[in-house]
Amino acid sequence: MYVLLKALLSGAIIAAASELARRSSLLGAVLISLPLTSILAMIWLYRDTGDTGEISELSWAILWVIVPSLVFFVALPFGLGAGLGFWPALTVACVATAAAYAVWLWVTRQLGLDF
Repeated sequence: MYVLLKALLSGAIIAAASELARRSSLLGAVLISLPLTSILAMIWLYRDTGDTGEISELSWAILWVIVPSLVFFVALPFGLGAGLGFWPALTVACVATAAAYAVWLWVTRQLGLDF
């Protein structure tokens, strides 16, 4: 039952954001840019474990992977602007983001960073 509650609440936030974005892309972007999923994940993790050390580790890990995730928000509008349809542009953006994550993790490990 608890997992269903988590899924419903998380899904409701995503649905609200997409509905808001239909009315105003700026307001939808503001809602999506808030770290709501991160906050929810931290709440669920804390509720499940009570371990603030795990919350701290998760927070640092999220911070480190924000940089490669930005590739998605550059690649998608470029793909759409280049005339790709939505699905091909989304696919290209996802692949580019996955590649950026791989490169980012390789670089951080080469620098001795471990998270």
